[in-house]
Amino acid sequence: MASPDRDRAVALSLQLAQAHHELRHQLTRLKQDLGTGRVPNELLATHCLAFCAALTAHHQGEDAGLFRQLLVDRPDLAGTVTKLVEDHALIASILSRTAELAEAARGASGTALEAVGRELDGLMAIMESHFGYEERALRNALDEGVADTGWSALVFGFGRPR
Repeated sequence: MASPDRDRAVALSLQLAQAHHELRHQLTRLKQDLGTGRVPNELLATHCLAFCAALTAHHQGEDAGLFRQLLVDRPDLAGTVTKLVEDHALIASILSRTAELAEAARGASGTALEAVGRELDGLMAIMESHFGYEERALRNALDEGVADTGWSALVFGFGRPR
């Protein structure tokens, strides 16, 4: 029979995968709504900005909490953590550009929305690669147990208090 601590650790790796799934789903819905006319551009810009904020909060929670704790508990993962933090910086620059384009697209159509769509396409590709790598690279460490010093609320709640 598994111990509660072991069950909690395995739950963390599953929660990480679920958080990534939810972020993928949000981005897919945003991309599908873009330019369809189903959602007014004002609202699309707001949705886009909210998604950018959620992904940013998730990555900041990982950088400041999960990754910091991983380096304490598993210093052998320093190279992996460095790569993931670098990915976060790249994604942050794409999110910043996406947010700028979304703001500019408020009330616009055509090329302004197309620019947002192109940025979202690039973001989707990078997120898919990043999330897959992160899940594979951290699954064993999370399943073996990483102290949760409060980081899980930011990582899994996208910045919302739990």
